[in-house]
Amino acid sequence: MLDITPIQPDFAPVTDTPSPDDARYAQILARDASQDGLFWYGVMTTGVYCRPGCASRGPKRQNVRFYASTAEAQTDGLRACKRCRPDAIASRAHHIAAITRACRLLETSETLPNLEELAAEAHLSPFHFHRLFKEITGVTPKHYAQSQRRTRVQAALQSEGSVTEAVYAAGFGSSGRFYEAAEGMLGMSPTRYRQGGTDLRIHYAVAPCWLGQVLVAATVTGLCCLTLGDGAEDLIADLHIRFPKAVLVPAEDDFSTTVAAVVAFIETPALGLALPLDIQGTAFQQRVWQALRAVPAGKTASYAEIAATIGQPTAARAVAGACAANPLAIAVPCHRVVREGGAISGYRWGVERKKKLLARERG
Repeated sequence: MLDITPIQPDFAPVTDTPSPDDARYAQILARDASQDGLFWYGVMTTGVYCRPGCASRGPKRQNVRFYASTAEAQTDGLRACKRCRPDAIASRAHHIAAITRACRLLETSETLPNLEELAAEAHLSPFHFHRLFKEITGVTPKHYAQSQRRTRVQAALQSEGSVTEAVYAAGFGSSGRFYEAAEGMLGMSPTRYRQGGTDLRIHYAVAPCWLGQVLVAATVTGLCCLTLGDGAEDLIADLHIRFPKAVLVPAEDDFSTTVAAVVAFIETPALGLALPLDIQGTAFQQRVWQALRAVPAGKTASYAEIAATIGQPTAARAVAGACAANPLAIAVPCHRVVREGGAISGYRWGVERKKKLLARERG
């Protein structure tokens, strides 16, 4: 009788589901940079390890070995590819983590650590740490610390029942240190700040310019408000709303030089404005405003590009909010921020003014 018993194959059946390594190999051949930092691969015939997005010629499958970290590849005796620098990706992640820890330390310390202490904590030289901190956050460690402490002091003075309670709520161990720091951060005494700027003296003047009327206001520290409009009365009313308890003083003759400098700057923004600014905002707003001031006359940037510049690429909407909160027209050039593709979006002082400003700057 014919034996029809089925013969069992001595190999595994073919499936439609690729193995994880097969999928990784396909990503290597596709130079899929989205996988960079998720895995690394070594080419055993060359003794080099790479990131998935490496632009080098794709290796043969049998020569490839996969790794979960650069340390694993180095343990296997492989060296980093000089073309794609896979070790730099790991270093970048390490640096971001170190700077993040430094930010948390600056936010919570009563006595602010100096640059050497911060650098030592990050296991970096002071010079390298300072450069990385500014590159990643958009501001220097000192500026970041000042912004964070200012925010804590302002919040504490607004929410606590007394200045004494605000001292401890803001993270200060003694009232002496609090008063020493608060005056410089607030531009006034803590008590006066709690009273909404009562008796803070702000000198102001309204002058004609090619965009209509400009209100120039300044404290003893510097310019605190530059606004554009069609009429002096509306601009002055807006200043009262901004500083409801301050003493607003119409400028005298000695203020004319400041006003003239502002009007000349509005006429030709590329010349720059060599006047001190007294601009208060959150740490995020300060970073956005600093990034805006780095956009040269005649150029524009999108909200997403500004967000990427300050190291927060998903914060485009928040960047738009910081632009809307800008109290210094043209000096902090939020008119140079446009939508993706170059479309001109809203402007606090009128879209037509924004169009005119950009047209003039482009020549």
